[in-house]
Amino acid sequence: MAEYGAGWGEDLALRTYTSRLIGQEPEIVLHGGGNTSVKGVWRNAWGELVPAIYVKASGCDLAGITPAGYAPLDLEYLRRLRTLTNLSDDRMANEFRTHVLDCHAPCPSIETLAHAFLPAKYVDHTHADAILALTNQVNGLERVREALGEGIVVLPYERPGFDLARGAIKALEDSPKATGMVWMQHGLVTWGETAREAYERTMELVDAAERYLEGKAKRRLTVEVSTPTETAQDRLEQVAPIVRGLLAEATGDENRPWRRVILNALTDREVLNFVDSAEGKRLALTPPLTTDHLIRTKSLPLWVDGPDYNNHEKLRGQVSEAVKEYVKAYDAYFERQAAGLVAGVGKHDPYPRVVLMPGLGALCAGRNALASRIARDITAHTLGVKQKIAAMGEYESLTEEHLFQMEYHMLQEAKLNGNSGERALERQVALITGAAGAIGSAIAEALLDAGCQVGLTDLAGENLDKLTEELKRKYEDQVMGVPMDVTEAESVRGAFGAVIRVWGGVDLVVVNAGLAHVAKLEELEVEAFRRLERVNVEGTLNVLAEAARRFKVQQTGGDVVMVSTKNVFAPGAGFGAYSATKAAAHQLARIASLEMAPLGVRVNMVAPDAVFSHGGRRSGLWATVGPDRMRARGLDEQGLEEYYRQRNLLKARVTGEDVARAVIFFATRQTPTTGATLPVDGGLPDATPR
Repeated sequence: MAEYGAGWGEDLALRTYTSRLIGQEPEIVLHGGGNTSVKGVWRNAWGELVPAIYVKASGCDLAGITPAGYAPLDLEYLRRLRTLTNLSDDRMANEFRTHVLDCHAPCPSIETLAHAFLPAKYVDHTHADAILALTNQVNGLERVREALGEGIVVLPYERPGFDLARGAIKALEDSPKATGMVWMQHGLVTWGETAREAYERTMELVDAAERYLEGKAKRRLTVEVSTPTETAQDRLEQVAPIVRGLLAEATGDENRPWRRVILNALTDREVLNFVDSAEGKRLALTPPLTTDHLIRTKSLPLWVDGPDYNNHEKLRGQVSEAVKEYVKAYDAYFERQAAGLVAGVGKHDPYPRVVLMPGLGALCAGRNALASRIARDITAHTLGVKQKIAAMGEYESLTEEHLFQMEYHMLQEAKLNGNSGERALERQVALITGAAGAIGSAIAEALLDAGCQVGLTDLAGENLDKLTEELKRKYEDQVMGVPMDVTEAESVRGAFGAVIRVWGGVDLVVVNAGLAHVAKLEELEVEAFRRLERVNVEGTLNVLAEAARRFKVQQTGGDVVMVSTKNVFAPGAGFGAYSATKAAAHQLARIASLEMAPLGVRVNMVAPDAVFSHGGRRSGLWATVGPDRMRARGLDEQGLEEYYRQRNLLKARVTGEDVARAVIFFATRQTPTTGATLPVDGGLPDATPR
């Protein structure tokens, strides 16, 4: 109330508050599921107060909703629609958009008409696990009545939209004393004249359903050999890139040949017991709990029988064959139902969103980290509910026709795809070395803005921790920090493995870690040279070698971009250790471009000059080199930066963002290029060849 009451009014502020309470319970709604509304008024251009309904926007997450997440619509007009005998989905969507009272409002929920037709001021609709456990089984109607009492209206499944809304209000008119409504294979609806009344009724009914389920549970899954979670995690690192590679869709585009997915794994005890059980496959290969879920998970998961984790080539063959059979079955399903396809809605890719493997758990796929996490969370709840149903009865799902209608529903398509298209790198995973420095952090931000999932690696400590914390606040699931020492091969292997366990693979490696040292050759100590050699040369070798091994397993190509330096082409006096070791690293990258090309991997270099900082992060190189350069030229820090700006042809200040854009150029494969060096130096005539 204190946060939103003054600006949005008491009704919508209370609506927002109780909606958030509901949204914070994953057993009640998940990731944009469910919808809530409040009826109130809207002040028009004449200052008149007209009846309005504020409905949660399609796909908006109740857990963090604000008043701006509600679309205000003309309530009287929506209620007039009940007099129609039919209303197509596209016409319904048109009525929503043409009768939204605020041109900036988001797209209203698919169930807007149900909220409008029901008379109560506040209406809550949820997909509670416990309710779905009652409705999604043989004799579900009897289960609902036994658990919740006769005061609940129960409707058979009806596709969300106009017909469901008309059925809901007719049922309530036939039972005017009802205090709640259950939509079979769909969810729960409650209402009240206050936000608290509607919310408390939701919680009472969900609690009653949970108590009933606990009292009826008689059977347990039969698990003869349960996989230890540690074993599943070890397998995940090896198996995920294989599965991810096989789920990538060929595009026919030579520059971007694969449409990849991001994976998110479930390897907890409950899921392992499920996939390791005798009943697991039968229970798993049934449709989802509610059609609201299938746009994230498809109607069926893929089950891999008897995976051989001791023979990775055999395992690849098993998964490959299983994926082929899944694609074949999906294509047949689409052809059977295609006559009902809405104009303007195209066929989805035929690949599974959920892969279940005994001895490993579940691998859940999406176009980015958020989408894969949503699929993971829905899968965890789905398996849990199916297990509860198995403990007391037999699962009963929707028909194939109903599933197809919602998978290819135009409003569900809009919810899934949002208002913006895919970002350039959102299907990719990157690992950056030396990420906590000026150039590394600039590259990280640019990749994240392009949608990429980014593993930040650097030496353990405050710099890496602060950068990770800062970027997580903005990019959340897209970013993770992993301590790594490039001079230790085992540390490099561990960092790659950590990123793979989170997202399923690595597609882009940015080799950026490096050290500098100032000394003339006559003064250069061998140990100082060796220190740079270990980081700049051996570190580069360790990272390139590990990247090659991981790319080979995934089999969908990839990219390596090395942050080189203008000193490779124009070395500076007193800078021999840096110039020589970076030249060696540069040569390793050129060799990598030759060796990795058969894997579909492109290796390119960017060669910047004089990047002093990025935001508040100072360049480690210039912290080392700067004092000597300032003394030699009699300049302060600002004067030194100006000196380097003036020495290039364009008189340009080279920034971390400039280097990041060069990395993005290669990562997005704008040209068929490998083995190339792109100078980012404003034009230095002596730093040839260009």
